[in-house]
Parts: sequence; structure tokens; C-alpha cells
Amino acid sequence: MNLLSIFLMQPQGESASPMGSLIPLLAVIAIFYFFMIRPQMKKQKEVKTFREALSKGDKVLTVGGIYGKIIEVKETTVILEIADNVKIKVDKSGLIKDNSDLGQQK
Repeated sequence: MNLLSIFLMQPQGESASPMGSLIPLLAVIAIFYFFMIRPQMKKQKEVKTFREALSKGDKVLTVGGIYGKIIEVKETTVILEIADNVKIKVDKSGLIKDNSDLGQQK
């Protein structure tokens, strides 16, 4: 007989417990929640609050790598000043925080 079929056979006289197969499934779901879903939801919440709190004068970085200073905030877009009298219109979803001093002009 095949070794795998021997391991998969149920013992005679005993029925398989549904809890025995349900516990590993619940453990996998819990692991996914705590290590993948929950941190992603937390990060999305932080990004949402950042974008809602944007104000004039904030220094930001676009996802394209452009550093700029917000000069006007609209509902879904912002106007960035990226150089002397160079202004661009950027969607709020294309902005991330500027945590470095690399984007500051001297």
C-alpha cells in the first residue's frame, strides 16, 4: 500500500472530529489577519489622515520623486511650487511625506 494512503486513513471505529480540521484553518486566518491585514489597514489610515491634513506651506514628495512646497490645497488636488515660479498641479493620492532634508532648497 502507498505510504500516503496509510497516513490519510481514518482509524477504525473512530469518526473524524470536525474541530481537528477547523483549528488549523482558524490559526492560518488569525496569522494572516495579525501579520498582513491589520498592518496594511493601519498604514492606509495613516496615509488618509496625512492627505486630509495637508495645508499650505507643507513640504511633500510626489510618488514620481519631485520635491515641492504646497501653495494651494483643493479638494482632490494641490498646487506645488517646485522651483522659483514653477508650479504644478498634483493629485493628493500622488503625495507622500517629505521626511528628509534632501528636498529643501538652500
